[in-house]
Amino acid sequence: MPVARGLRDAASGLLRRHGLVLALLFAGILLPMWVFAELADEVHEAEAIAFDEPLLLFAQAMARDGFDRVFLFFSALGHRWGVVPADMLLVLVLLWRRRFRDGLFAAVALGGSGLLNVAAKLTFARERPALWESIAPEATYSFPSGHAMGSMSLALVLVLLSWPTRWRWPVLAAMAVFVPMVGLSRIYLGVHYPSDIIAGWMAASIWVVASWLLLMRGRRR
Repeated sequence: MPVARGLRDAASGLLRRHGLVLALLFAGILLPMWVFAELADEVHEAEAIAFDEPLLLFAQAMARDGFDRVFLFFSALGHRWGVVPADMLLVLVLLWRRRFRDGLFAAVALGGSGLLNVAAKLTFARERPALWESIAPEATYSFPSGHAMGSMSLALVLVLLSWPTRWRWPVLAAMAVFVPMVGLSRIYLGVHYPSDIIAGWMAASIWVVASWLLLMRGRRR
């Protein structure tokens, strides 16, 4: 029928022109927003999340000296000795290379992610897990994880900036290892609930992808 064919053609044209934007909107904002909202509601109501304690106890059962060193290393990389200096270096390099629009995006996405994390921690004021004495204790609030949010924000910025280039797959592969290892390190060390990690990843995705869509619309290869 002409009407049905016209609708199919219109939908096909829309996907060809805006397929990447629609995919980013759904996978990078709408789906993470739903997951974050579900977790945040449980935390706000002070409800126990079913998978949190069993996964923490499983991580504790795995503890041994070799794992301690590995996860302490990734935990350090996930913030002070890795993500934070990498964030600053990335913005400076982009500005030095006169890629001002990319630099603005990176600065807003990375800096804003850090500020958003501080605000969320103060809003939810979730206490850290206390199932055992951690070898790397933390004093701040727990939800969402700053390490998870910072590492995911950096990963998404790097992937989005490198996507039009031949570096997209090496960057994606490296970040596919780095981000989960940072998140797992925080669970292994007993300083975050698994739900803190997932919420950090979701919040980072929402913020970075929204920044990309607002600041980089119409960007050419």
